[in-house]
Amino acid sequence: MTDVSIKRALLSVSDKSGLIELGQALGRHGVELVSTGGTAKALREAGLEVKDISDLTGFPEMMDGRVKTLHPKVHGGLLAVRDNSEHVASMEEHAIGAIDLVVVNLYPFAATVAKGAEREEIIENIDIGGPSMVRSAAKNHESVAIVTDPADYARLIAEMAEKGGATSYDFRRMLAAKAYAATAAYDSMIASWFAFADQGVQFPESLSVSSKLASTLRYGENPHQSAALYLPVGPSANGIAQARQVQGKELSYNNYNDADAALELVSEFRDGPPTVVIVKHANPCGVATGDTLIEAYEAALACDSVSAFGGIIAVNRPLDGPTAEAISGIFTEVVAAPDADDAAKAIFAKKKNLRLLLTGDLPDPAREGLQIKSIAGGLLVQGRDNGRVTRDQLKVVTKRAPSDQELTDCLFAWTVAKHVKSNAIVYAKGGSTAGIGAGQMNRLESARIAAWKAKDAAEKAGWSEARTIGSAVASDAFFPFADGLLAAVEAGATAVIQPGGSIRDEEVIAAADEAGLAMVFTGMRHFRH
Repeated sequence: MTDVSIKRALLSVSDKSGLIELGQALGRHGVELVSTGGTAKALREAGLEVKDISDLTGFPEMMDGRVKTLHPKVHGGLLAVRDNSEHVASMEEHAIGAIDLVVVNLYPFAATVAKGAEREEIIENIDIGGPSMVRSAAKNHESVAIVTDPADYARLIAEMAEKGGATSYDFRRMLAAKAYAATAAYDSMIASWFAFADQGVQFPESLSVSSKLASTLRYGENPHQSAALYLPVGPSANGIAQARQVQGKELSYNNYNDADAALELVSEFRDGPPTVVIVKHANPCGVATGDTLIEAYEAALACDSVSAFGGIIAVNRPLDGPTAEAISGIFTEVVAAPDADDAAKAIFAKKKNLRLLLTGDLPDPAREGLQIKSIAGGLLVQGRDNGRVTRDQLKVVTKRAPSDQELTDCLFAWTVAKHVKSNAIVYAKGGSTAGIGAGQMNRLESARIAAWKAKDAAEKAGWSEARTIGSAVASDAFFPFADGLLAAVEAGATAVIQPGGSIRDEEVIAAADEAGLAMVFTGMRHFRH
């Protein structure tokens, strides 16, 4: 494949950044500039000579600009195969000139949606002519260069400088690949808006997911696996992927996964008191609230100080110096916070490998959205688990009703259990987790492990008794037998919160009554696999 000299360029952009510099560079190479509407106006105001698209086509722009580039003299100039004699003859017969470069970026559909525009304005920001030109130019990349990203203007200018006003085949091929990715992402955004926002369809017949490479990662879950981070294309998101990294080593795949788990859980408390979440391998190992962040951190750490080593910490308040100093007492991989004061930043600066992520506003735990998981041969898609229960939705099923404090502890434990891998058992007392049992194949073992962890934590802290004594216990799904509940009784729990719905509910309720427990049903479960 040979180099192609650029003699005529068609420019039509909604994003004018870098446009003038590009136009000037093209002008230095003697390139004829053809343009539309606002793009032509901007180039002329910069002193550049520009031909209107209507001069090329012989037709005026019409229908409020909806029709301006959809014309054979545009698409013939883009699609003609230059070494095909029949194509060349058609160009000569119909006075179609070749177009060697197209510079297009599309109407700001995503930005229009994001600003909350009315439907009519959103529809008008669906670009038609732009994607058509992009696709035509990209298809004929053997002869035509197509630039859709202003970030590539500098590369184009350098390429032309090196090639004496021409472009190489490899360069055009790279641009074509980016162009098709751009139109695919654009169409995906439009399809998603029509399905989800405009028509309220949760699972459309065709699911298009568009994302852009943010970075390649060192490796995946294991060193032999490759990995990368992609960000959604479209209205801005708010999560761990958008957090600003202030310091520390490059984030790994596991760091992102664990930090996301921590942020999702701490966001449940974004409107509550100071809260600290410590996560290890995507499971919380300590969660606590307090009057201050440092109080919450110390209580969360006490739940399982062994697992916290090398863990991920998320907080729901701007990080302060005293809390940062306390966190620095053990090895921590990542700390995520809405913000951090200068004292906290200075303390963490001494821990050069620690990653500090500032998230800004925490995600809304009640937000809607889809979760996608790949399986062999397909995708599993479900809505986010944004289910929540309030006090007045709880059903007391035992003879003894829980006290106000027990209800508070129940709801705290229930909130944490939602973010623990199933089978999940969480003991909580006074705004702190006392013991967490995660990911076991049966609920009895989870209850026993959580109780054992609480006992171990008490021994390490020098407490007279485990914090499971007088605690509330949450189960993410119903107790299929009374044995799991009896394990909680043995651990010292006095109140239970669980979904209910087992065929043996009466047996479990009877066991709770016999032990003097208070138990409430939520009618909602929180499996997390």
